[in-house]
Amino acid sequence: MISFPFPETGPIEHAGPLPAASNVVIIGGGVIGVTTALYLAKRNVSVTLLEKGRVAAEQSSRNWGWIRKQGRDADELPIVMEACRLWQELAEECGEDIGLTQAGVTYLAHSDKDMSGFGTFMKIAAEHGLDTRLLNGNETAGLFKGASRRYAGAMITPSDMRAEPWLAVPALARLAARLGVRIVENCAARALDVSGGRISGVWTEAGRIATSTVLVAGGAWSSLFLRRHGISIPQLSVRATVAATEPLPEVHAGAAAEKHIAFRRRQDGGYTLAPGGSSLLYLGPDAFRHAPKYMPALMNNPFGTRYSPAAPATYPDSWSTPRDWAPDAVSPFEKRRILNPAPESAGLRAIERNFLDLFPHLQRIPFKATWAGMIDAMPDVVPIVDRAAAINGLLVATGMSGHGFGIGPGIGRVVADLIQGNATGHNLHRFRLGRFSDGSPIQLGPAL
Repeated sequence: MISFPFPETGPIEHAGPLPAASNVVIIGGGVIGVTTALYLAKRNVSVTLLEKGRVAAEQSSRNWGWIRKQGRDADELPIVMEACRLWQELAEECGEDIGLTQAGVTYLAHSDKDMSGFGTFMKIAAEHGLDTRLLNGNETAGLFKGASRRYAGAMITPSDMRAEPWLAVPALARLAARLGVRIVENCAARALDVSGGRISGVWTEAGRIATSTVLVAGGAWSSLFLRRHGISIPQLSVRATVAATEPLPEVHAGAAAEKHIAFRRRQDGGYTLAPGGSSLLYLGPDAFRHAPKYMPALMNNPFGTRYSPAAPATYPDSWSTPRDWAPDAVSPFEKRRILNPAPESAGLRAIERNFLDLFPHLQRIPFKATWAGMIDAMPDVVPIVDRAAAINGLLVATGMSGHGFGIGPGIGRVVADLIQGNATGHNLHRFRLGRFSDGSPIQLGPAL
């Protein structure tokens, strides 16, 4: 059940054609690819954005719509702080209402132990001058109208924002196109054309495009594409179920999460709801190949992920998905243009039950839409943003681990500078591709 104007439900906006050459080719039309293209175009760089399906049709439109600084990894935080500023600028530049609202993000604590767990981020927030603060039980109760549960307290960042992702990323793509980005939807990048260890072009289903620089920002598909070229990254994807309600009386103006339920007010007066921290991993070749690198995360939260023995056919880590193919043959990216997993029925029932338990005066929770998405994750819950040393001219920005929408414009600006050889303004050591192969221990990001 999807009644929102998700990108794949309307006509193709960006039909091409494919140019013969481009200074930069970006593979992946999600928020990272779109914003990188946008910032390159602002600097008069010739950019072509290839999207095998539709712009923002996967996780970039299926996320919760949170734009948060709260709970971020210490090394991500400066980039997401910049992203929040950029979101405000881009909302004006695109000239469309994307639902950008500063209404805050709140994490709720069931116990004093939960409250003490906020301490690590409070120190990080203080170092960066955030407006994050702790609330006691009475202060927390005042934030939520008609809540049946009393919490020990909460952590809140009032300056955090929200937006409607299915509106925002397509709007940014239209802005990028107006600035000169060539966007080609329904056009899969099949393989890199590599000569003498450096990129000379990209083979697509519509032919070859000459280029010397390629950014792989394919979300859940990045690992499959890179493995075809001998580059292994321990990226996996988990399925998350989401629901959107019909308009309801306001119980909270911002976004909030506790262990059972996460929710945020939407532009249309409804709420976007999700289970608190629950996801499903399909077991496939990559899941077994990279399992040792995920052991620290598993030990830290052994019950946070459930498992299914096999992904649907043609999913990136399906047992039947080929890991190699010829540039002139149909690729896995054409066989499954859009990842559109079915939401879990049990998860939807839990969402409805838990939100109604928390706000019983609502009496019923009518769903307007339900969906699921595949979140590309890394073992340490922070992305890869780096050049690939093995192939000159190749860059990778993937594994946003559920944070991609909010941080998107910040990563896009950083990668645009990385492509041009400029100073990025941030320390990217934490996000290097080689951290999983150079013997470095896995350093877990926050589980908030």
